[in-house]
Amino acid sequence: MYRTYNCGSLRIDQVGEVVILSGWVQATRQFGGLTFIDLRDRYGITQLVFNEEQNPALCEKAKGLGREFVIKVHGQVRERSNKNPNRNTGDIEIDVTELSIINPSKVPPFTIEDESDGGDDLRMKYRYLDMRRSPVREKILFRSKVAFEVRRYLTQQDFIEIETPCLIKSTPEGARDFVVPSRMNPGQFYALPQSPQTFKQILMVAGFDKYFQIVKCFRDEDLRADRQPEFTQIDCEMAFVTQNEILDTFEGLTRHLFKEILSISLKDFPRMTFDEALSSYGSDKPDVRFDMTFQDFSGKAKGQGFQVFDQAEVVLGIVAGGQAEHYSNKDIGSLTDWVKRPQIGAKGLVYIKWGDDDSIKSSIGKFYSDETLRIWAQSCGANKGDLILILSGEIESTRKQLGELRLEMGRKMGLMDPKKYCPLWVVDFPLLEWDEDNQRFHAMHHPFTSPKTADIDKMLTGDHETMKLLRADAYDLVINGVEIGGGSIRIHDRKLQERNFKLLGFTSEQAEQQFGFLMGAFEYGAPLMVV
Repeated sequence: MYRTYNCGSLRIDQVGEVVILSGWVQATRQFGGLTFIDLRDRYGITQLVFNEEQNPALCEKAKGLGREFVIKVHGQVRERSNKNPNRNTGDIEIDVTELSIINPSKVPPFTIEDESDGGDDLRMKYRYLDMRRSPVREKILFRSKVAFEVRRYLTQQDFIEIETPCLIKSTPEGARDFVVPSRMNPGQFYALPQSPQTFKQILMVAGFDKYFQIVKCFRDEDLRADRQPEFTQIDCEMAFVTQNEILDTFEGLTRHLFKEILSISLKDFPRMTFDEALSSYGSDKPDVRFDMTFQDFSGKAKGQGFQVFDQAEVVLGIVAGGQAEHYSNKDIGSLTDWVKRPQIGAKGLVYIKWGDDDSIKSSIGKFYSDETLRIWAQSCGANKGDLILILSGEIESTRKQLGELRLEMGRKMGLMDPKKYCPLWVVDFPLLEWDEDNQRFHAMHHPFTSPKTADIDKMLTGDHETMKLLRADAYDLVINGVEIGGGSIRIHDRKLQERNFKLLGFTSEQAEQQFGFLMGAFEYGAPLMVV
């Protein structure tokens, strides 16, 4: 009596059992009168053995198998004499008694192994072969597990999974739409949704107070490292809740996923304002696995005759602990070249080395005394042996440049532990961001984000600087310098939504044409909406 198993599911306690296995030929080897085949499927790899003395015809048939042939074998499980600890089935092998070739295979254009010799273009052309490799397969299985656990957690929190349409009218929410021509309506087009933004607000008006879906989003935009033209997001909305309640809910989801999928217990989720993130890290998604926060030397550095600092809006630095003796003049020169690259855009780099022997070495030593630079170092918490790196210029660009330098130093110093996860909520984002090219404001998140209650009366004052200071009830979840998700309290009042559209440059007619259906829904008892 044979039993069917998957490769990778057999164990040492099944020795003696007669089994059937099917899969793809990973590799074939001959040793003396024995032929060994590694048989692979999505569950793992099992070694098959063909004995020429016991069955010459069967062994000859096995020798003719090529890589990626699909076969089925019958045989008996036996314990291996030379066990393989790197394989789930490394303690056993199959003594094959029958072999069927289900389908032969051409020689694949690259090796189907973890470390493949196929380049990106070749592997994408034969994606169905690439997906047989363990690294790709494991990512697909990981994604499936995440989707299952998301549904399990949110369902337990009384969320309802609702699908929203994929063919909609175009709405200017910030990104460019993909459009789909309609055969039934020549000359007219559907748009693919950038996200289910307006639909989920309508669901809240309809009384579905907790909604989610794992949904495709489409944006006809330039590629980014973490975004393709189509991507999948976990989309949610809640009604009748506060910002704190929704942050707690999705902290819970994040903790659940890390625990169930990675067996990692996340610690606290601290909260940091947008302004604090920029002033301390130069980024709205700071990597807080390591410290190295910005130090402001502006008050100490200006007015001493060094024109670079005197003419700068801000002088900022970071302390690289214990690096003074590790960075030679050549190393500093390389780091200076790095920050002067077009991608970073700094004009130069100033350093201060505070030696273990209390000596001071600096590229600005002829403008500032050693004692002055030592006081600078002490004032920012540096210690003997530390290296201080300083940039200056316009505040926004200098923060960004120093933020990139901070991350580069974190990489060089080995401070970005890949096994350490540090979640962070960034809150109180600006409501608007200024587009210098088009000389107009855009919504930083989207046009439906609610301003903070204290800022509502400041809207439409006409003052450019006041507009820049408007704050939104918006927040992002950041883990290790990557934006994982985000949301905001929504506008649920028609008059406030009209005011926000006007702020963004919409005429009353344009707002009605594009979003009249949504603002109309607000007139029929829209609840407070948060995501």
